Amino acid sequence: MSKRKASKYKLDRRMGENIWGRPNSPVNKRSYGPGQHGQRRKSKVSDFGLQLRAKQKLKGYYGDVTEKQFRRTYKEAAAMKGDTGQNLIGLLERRLDMIVYRAKFAPTIFAARQIVSHGHIRVNGVKCNVASRRCDVGDVISLGNKAKEMALVIEAQSLPEREIPDYVAPDGNDKVTYTRVPKLDEVPYPVTMEPNLVVEFYSR
Repeated sequence: MSKRKASKYKLDRRMGENIWGRPNSPVNKRSYGPGQHGQRRKSKVSDFGLQLRAKQKLKGYYGDVTEKQFRRTYKEAAAMKGDTGQNLIGLLERRLDMIVYRAKFAPTIFAARQIVSHGHIRVNGVKCNVASRRCDVGDVISLGNKAKEMALVIEAQSLPEREIPDYVAPDGNDKVTYTRVPKLDEVPYPVTMEPNLVVEFYSR
């Protein structure tokens, strides 16, 4: 399991954006960096810098997956027919931990990964503890009996800042069906994601 050891808001501060749309993000109060040099004029970013930033932002949004995992996902997307950027988003949205997050079974993507790794999630009725597992269209993802009473899950389901997207169909409070692979404009990102720049980064 990929574990983020640093502060989960560090990526928000580095990017200067509220990546996950959380109300307590520090950039909601201050968009510039900390310290006496935080408000200094930013230098012009190169094309490579823009591509790297887009990759870091997208990779971080999906729970700061490892570079090895992310590069492998990109290669799979590039080998598929159609637009590589769209394919990349489709593959990332099929991850089990992301569907758990989209279903509002967890308040953050990091909590979603933890719930999966601790065996609280069922895929088509079978326990699965692999957060990176790819779900197929029609798969039913549900909470285990213990998870239904967890404070973390109850908190997530009451969050007002997130809605369950159309491609994750809820069935009560403890079960969802993954209905289709979404397109980029259907994914409810709080900030603009640019997978085309990620493709350019890896195509160099």
